[in-house]
Amino acid sequence: RIREYLRTHPMFLVRIEPVIDLEIKEVTLEIEALIRNVKEKIERILSLRNLPQEILTITDNINDPGILADLVCSNLRLKIEEAQSVLEMLDPFHRLKEVDSILSRELEVSTMQAKIQDQAREEMGKMQREYFLREQLRAIKSELGDIDEKTEEIEEIRQKIQAAKMPDEVAEEANKQLRRIETMHAESTEASIIRTYLDWLVGLPWSRCTPDNLDIHQARKVLDEDHYDLDMVKERILEYLSVRKLKDQMKGPILCFVGPPGVGKTSLGRSIARAMGRKFIRISLGGVRDEAEIRGHRRTYVGALPGRIIQGIKQAGSNNPVFMMDEVDKIGMDFRGDPSAALLEVLDPEQNYAFSDHYLNLPFDLSNVMFITTANLTDPIPSALKDRMEIMTLPGYTDAEKLKIARRFLIPRQIEENGITETDLGLSDRAIYTIINQYTKESGLRNLEREVAKVCRKIARRIAEGDSHSMQVTSGNLHRYLGVPRFLPEEEIGGDRVGVATGLAWTQAGGEILAVEASIVKGRGKLTLTGHLGDVMKESAQAALTYARSIACEYGIDEDFIGTSDIHIHVPAGAIPKDGPSAGVTMATALMSALTRRPVRHDLSMTGEITLRGRILGVGGVKEKVLAALRSKMDTVVLPAQNRKDVVNIPKSIRRKIRFHFADDMKDILPLALEASEEAGEA
Repeated sequence: RIREYLRTHPMFLVRIEPVIDLEIKEVTLEIEALIRNVKEKIERILSLRNLPQEILTITDNINDPGILADLVCSNLRLKIEEAQSVLEMLDPFHRLKEVDSILSRELEVSTMQAKIQDQAREEMGKMQREYFLREQLRAIKSELGDIDEKTEEIEEIRQKIQAAKMPDEVAEEANKQLRRIETMHAESTEASIIRTYLDWLVGLPWSRCTPDNLDIHQARKVLDEDHYDLDMVKERILEYLSVRKLKDQMKGPILCFVGPPGVGKTSLGRSIARAMGRKFIRISLGGVRDEAEIRGHRRTYVGALPGRIIQGIKQAGSNNPVFMMDEVDKIGMDFRGDPSAALLEVLDPEQNYAFSDHYLNLPFDLSNVMFITTANLTDPIPSALKDRMEIMTLPGYTDAEKLKIARRFLIPRQIEENGITETDLGLSDRAIYTIINQYTKESGLRNLEREVAKVCRKIARRIAEGDSHSMQVTSGNLHRYLGVPRFLPEEEIGGDRVGVATGLAWTQAGGEILAVEASIVKGRGKLTLTGHLGDVMKESAQAALTYARSIACEYGIDEDFIGTSDIHIHVPAGAIPKDGPSAGVTMATALMSALTRRPVRHDLSMTGEITLRGRILGVGGVKEKVLAALRSKMDTVVLPAQNRKDVVNIPKSIRRKIRFHFADDMKDILPLALEASEEAGEA
């Protein structure tokens, strides 16, 4: 113990005195019991830890509690704080009592440690015992000429590898993994992962393909049986088969069908596969946000699988199927990657001959696959992906085409699905036209088929109730089956009106007519735009107003009208967002009609972008817009002169029903659109 500090620098110099334990005058029964308890605990700890027995011999010969406590503490791995607290106890009895409590804790720890070691030793011994027994069983079966299950499974996989006719690189990797399995325990996790991997390798059609049907006339017949019209797509398929007939090795085309819903894009892919004699695989990319959906997962992940491309190829069982990817414009992107970027390699004939899936990690040849993608819009498709595909536009159908399709496909299919016969239902052409014009407004055919199905169900119910008479459905009694018409014919909407012009708009569902209303009221020159318009459309309205002000004097309009009037331009259906520059001409016409009080022809529709000087610029979606005008019984369409070339793509049967006027300037449109006098009243 330090009694006094003599010096602290540069070293400690102190005066000390020895510490002497308190003397125990008599060894009582309590002390004797404590000494024995400590010795027993030491013996149990030594047996659990497999320590030398010499320590026990030494402690057995010590009966002094202080010396015994010091000896035990010196051989325990105590923390410094605990050792110091024991060292400071001068009473041997209390010191030994503290050591006893420490030994109790050490005994519990040693007991738990020994239990854990025994469990691990037992498990290891069990595995070793099973391994030795299995090896002995294998040796016995080998002597008897029998083959165990593992050997039989490995031999089966080896035969499958040979039968798959894999490329040399793939076969080398497969055999390498097979050799790894042979050295592994059959029930190990790694062995099951490799076994699944080999199952995928041998299950893929590395060299299996279906022969193409190269009979061009038969292929044309199949395509015509399944789909009406769509001549451009059919010609492209027949061209591919023709070249394939003349040249054995050629890369599969990458087609992209773009069109509104319900025009038959997906069913066309199935028809193409039937015409070519190939397998058909379809996957939907709508809402796919994970790149691993296309390229697969690494084998290191739990539950890893190849991507949808490789899964589809395995499902087809051939390496040259018709592979359709629906809704390619609905692919998303988030933190898991960009699936559209993964498609760049798949849909590139210059790269997909060695497509590498993350799971396989080996090249697979996709050059023989005929990829077909579908989309409603091309704008959301990344430009790099769009550049790799041959885009083919599928426009909407005319009323006459819908009638023929309904007669050839829709009505017979619904008659069969609803359990009636052709004699039970008589549906006139005028009734079908009424369904098309007054119960549906679409470019495709889905709603038309739903309405036909509704009529068939009504007929089926009458027959089930005992009415066996044939039902004749006409335009006059159609409302009994379908209810009141949803859309009014054009003649019921009204005639020519002041300040109301009809424009043509393009949507992903096809073409639509778009009414634009303009009204002039007293005010201070405020321009109000309503109808859920986008920024581009609002700018078109401002450009139309500026142009109207610039030509006001030519039409007898007060040049200062902007200072005494408020102008309100409204596009009905305000809940639907609208945007784009092609309504500029329509807004300018409606505005000039409101200013001059001259009605706009109700049978005329128009489209085009306007500049500040009145020039008319070209727009897109001409065919869809013309079809929308035809559906709405508008026989006159005004188009920008720059779009004259696009009219060639419109079928002659449609061109004969519509009078086209091509305009370079608003001065060409206004005399045509505005009536000479106010005949139909104000809007």
